[in-house]
Amino acid sequence: MATTPETVEDLIAQLSLDSDPAHEAIAAELGVLQSIYGEDAVKIWRSPSRPGSQSPDREVQSVNGTEPGTIRYEVTLSIEAPSSDTAEESSHQIIVLVSLPPTYPASSPPQLQLLSRYIGPYGVDATLFGMVLRTFISRGAVEWTPDSVCVFDGLEWVKERCAEWLGERMSENKMGELMREDEKARPSGANEGEGKRSARSGQEPPDIPATMPPGITITEAEPILDRKSAFVGRACRITDPSQVPLILAHLMSDRRIARAAHPIINAWRCRVGNVLHQDNDDDGETAAGGRLAHLLQILEVENVLVVVTRYFGGIHLGPDRFKHINQAARNALELGGFLDVPDEGNTGRRKGKGHGKR
Repeated sequence: MATTPETVEDLIAQLSLDSDPAHEAIAAELGVLQSIYGEDAVKIWRSPSRPGSQSPDREVQSVNGTEPGTIRYEVTLSIEAPSSDTAEESSHQIIVLVSLPPTYPASSPPQLQLLSRYIGPYGVDATLFGMVLRTFISRGAVEWTPDSVCVFDGLEWVKERCAEWLGERMSENKMGELMREDEKARPSGANEGEGKRSARSGQEPPDIPATMPPGITITEAEPILDRKSAFVGRACRITDPSQVPLILAHLMSDRRIARAAHPIINAWRCRVGNVLHQDNDDDGETAAGGRLAHLLQILEVENVLVVVTRYFGGIHLGPDRFKHINQAARNALELGGFLDVPDEGNTGRRKGKGHGKR
């Protein structure tokens, strides 16, 4: 282009006058983006070296390496991350830089970069930044087809990933608050034993963390929140009963887990040869371990350890706590694939009947 456009309208006008079909396609795409996100949301990108720029140094270095003829503009997007408290749900804005190489869309995909340093109160990390940067080159992201414009698809994918990332940060923050309240909570009388902390609760982790047995991978489900209490389910495959105490010790070496009122409510089943070994532990939450053992039995799960951590927020839940403990365990089993029916053999997954009720 002969002159540098000052506005997106100028850019669209210049591209529309060009006889190159690719430029005509880019002009049409820009018009569509304006109609979807608003004219004020799409702007010509300015050099990040200018005072007041929001662009982090890492983006500056990346963009400065682009080849001559690259078209660059920025798009402001609004994302929402729902929370457990609808009053806290709000909209947050992010700014995405779109770079179109001279060969787009014929033979090269666009590149997207996250210019925002923060999403809400949370600082953007390298993982999210890299994910956005690889929008069109990562497997499972946005598929690019030569001669097809695809910026809109990429921006919508980025919106979804940023909303998920924000939701995870908000969930982690909420968990932190619950853990702090759990630390301060004091039992206000017995309610079928509820409110009594486990003897393990608050133990200082050892100077040298317990070693996880080789080949063990723990699946952790999203926390279940209810009246300031939180229930976190975890599950892993085991091949020998001797692995159980090592895994539990490893979990207790995590300060976040050890500080819970009931850190490691657990049950396990493990078949060695023709012998089925099984056991459970309430960890101070009366009858909770037995309920988990019964859950494993009715689901016909073997070679599995399931652990539920309960953070007590000071409000008694009564029988609801057992419902949440069972659901947290089931969520971890399902997330880890332990409820899938294997094609053959016994791999620690359910064998036989279909899925039970959720």
